[in-house]
Amino acid sequence: MSMIPKVSVVIPAFNALKYLPETLKCLFNQTFKDFEVIIVDDGSSDGTAEWASQIKEPNVKFITQANQGSSGARNTGIKHSQGEFIAFMDADDSWQSTKLEKQVQVLEENPEVGLVYTWVDYINEKGEPTGRIVKPEAQGYIWDKFTERNLIECGSVPMIRRRCFDDLGVFDTSIDAAPDWDMWLRIAAVYPFAVIKEPLVSYRQHANNKSKNYPKLLHDFRTIIEKAFQSAPFELLHLRNRSYGNLNLLIAWKCLQSRDKDYKQANIFRRQALKHDYKLLFSKEYIRLSVAIAVMQCFGADGYNKFIQLFYALRRRIPSVTQSTSQSSIAK
Repeated sequence: MSMIPKVSVVIPAFNALKYLPETLKCLFNQTFKDFEVIIVDDGSSDGTAEWASQIKEPNVKFITQANQGSSGARNTGIKHSQGEFIAFMDADDSWQSTKLEKQVQVLEENPEVGLVYTWVDYINEKGEPTGRIVKPEAQGYIWDKFTERNLIECGSVPMIRRRCFDDLGVFDTSIDAAPDWDMWLRIAAVYPFAVIKEPLVSYRQHANNKSKNYPKLLHDFRTIIEKAFQSAPFELLHLRNRSYGNLNLLIAWKCLQSRDKDYKQANIFRRQALKHDYKLLFSKEYIRLSVAIAVMQCFGADGYNKFIQLFYALRRRIPSVTQSTSQSSIAK
């Protein structure tokens, strides 16, 4: 590795010791080697500092601070980084071994691109694939696409040129919900994006307890949307209604994913989405949400969970069945 690394990998960590050793192992398995790792312990109480004191690798930096949230931890990592390119990795996610190599290649071959992202596959809490792969296609100047929704599935996905942060500032710590969406929108307003059409990131889903503070969620998302459209040209202002429509669909999903599985509140947000943009009635997201609410309403939380598990099992089997059929056809 050179004196100044090409890539800085920033890992914000808050009580994530359960996954950090696996995360670090994933990084050391990367085919691209010219990188540094900056672990920012954001006020953990699970022994993260003691664990980090045993790390001997010279390219790993460990920084501890009072809790400032994920944005504050990322900003600290950016401040202490040296790389020309910056990648973020959440402590519980994982990467394919070629992730850094392929993203660096894209940025070096396309000097105008500010951010490169990838496809994502979902894994459960045990690290097992759910069968869901998110495959966004948008690239180039795609600010308008990002106003509809955050195309970058999680914080472990993008690699960003340092000059994007130099030009546009760092993460807004006043936003608790989706501060990364705000950051990507600000970058997309100035720089073109590129996408690698491979699932190079595995996003771990937990048995979660999503926030029920819906007014706070709405406030933060509204702040992001209004910031995005503050200086938008007049001909793009019509996109604001779709942004608010998709925002309501997103919060409806959070209602279903909360511990209480609040389908009644989800239904309210679903109806509100159509008031902002009736065309969402025909979107895949609206249809998926409607099915989920119906299942929850008819069969309750336990029935919904069983339905989801069955759906995941079927989805995992479909690619293998398709592949097997294809191989049989070739053999014939």
